[in-house]
Amino acid sequence: MKISIFGLGYVGTVSAGCFAKDGHKVIGVDPVQAKVDLINQGRTPIIEKDIGEIIEEVVQAGRLCATSNATEAVNETEISFVCVGTPSQLNGSLDLKYVRRVCEKIGLAIKDKRVRHVVVIRSTILPGTMRTVVMPTLEKCSGKKVGKDFGVCNNPEFLREGTAVYDFHHPPKTVIGETDKLSGDLLASLYEKMDAVTVHTDLETAEMIKYVDNAWHALKIGFANEMGNICKTLGIDGHRVMDIFCQDTKLNISSSYLKPGFAFGGSCLPKDLRALTYKARRMDLDLPILNAILPSNRRQIERGIQMVMEKGNKKVGVLGFSFKAGTDDLRESPIVEVIERLIGKGYDLRLYDRNVNLASLVGANRDYILNHIPHISKLMVESLDEVLSYADTLVIGNGDPEFRTILDQVNPEQVVVDIVRITETQSSDRKYDGICW
Repeated sequence: MKISIFGLGYVGTVSAGCFAKDGHKVIGVDPVQAKVDLINQGRTPIIEKDIGEIIEEVVQAGRLCATSNATEAVNETEISFVCVGTPSQLNGSLDLKYVRRVCEKIGLAIKDKRVRHVVVIRSTILPGTMRTVVMPTLEKCSGKKVGKDFGVCNNPEFLREGTAVYDFHHPPKTVIGETDKLSGDLLASLYEKMDAVTVHTDLETAEMIKYVDNAWHALKIGFANEMGNICKTLGIDGHRVMDIFCQDTKLNISSSYLKPGFAFGGSCLPKDLRALTYKARRMDLDLPILNAILPSNRRQIERGIQMVMEKGNKKVGVLGFSFKAGTDDLRESPIVEVIERLIGKGYDLRLYDRNVNLASLVGANRDYILNHIPHISKLMVESLDEVLSYADTLVIGNGDPEFRTILDQVNPEQVVVDIVRITETQSSDRKYDGICW
């Protein structure tokens, strides 16, 4: 394929060299003449393992050259990658002037181009930027329509400095946000020989992925450092502890606990976090990440309460109120806090959970209900139908399979607030509202 790459910095140079190494004809575009000259001399403008040898090889083979002429590059290629920087401004926002400037040049270039062109944004941009900056700029400067006269995709990169060449050919995933299938398929064909899952999705999801990845990586580093600081103070080898931690790929290094939903609860997580942060305070350790977890959890409870209140109905039914499905444990159940807060605000509730039956409860759970939340026991009913026939707002409190068909059972006047994602079905109907979807 014939490819033009705008921006010969870190991402652009690696992408240009690696695409050319794969056999494509690549034209690099940059306003800095020194970078253009280096590429045309077979030399790399960046320091990165293996890229110098690759640039030299593909330039000598005639598969890579560089220019400062955007129109020439667009006219001679089928697809353009935008790999310019998006640096932070003083307030933390992104400076999009380079993205906007390149889109203006590409738009002007495709204005008179008869063959359909595809523009791919590889720069890291916040969700919404494609639709509010990139597409309007391209359309304004070209006089053409996205999806009809030319294609637009978002294709975030996952390159680590020091291993970027390896990462290019062995990506963890290939994400393609597309405006139309034709453009997405053309872009995907560039990656078809790579051993990685390819995900076609909407533009906003593709834009968001890079931020989720990097925030998670930053959080992992901060979490490991805070744990290491605790271990160091206690005379424990932090590396040995984390080595054991990482051997658990079922719960720790896995997708477990990484689906958005409601707050956590139960007899373990809140208690152990409080104990650990208390111990850290006694040792004069400042651990902002660990100390922020419980307050963040409380914010999610507040969010759930607000969602119920916004529906404007006083009759509320809660389906599932143990801290998770398949258990009768109510200790520190976040949905119990929601129930108590709603009672205090004058709401009339009915509660149903087939695993929570006062007559069959024994030990700590029975004691907890009778001595800590006796007012809640009076609101419990014995069947799902009793709640359905009473409430105007239904709250899905845990993921019990019994509630999976609830959307088929409600009447047109009832509203469902789902805090666990009981169904994968997304509804734009205002009668259904998910807490994070």
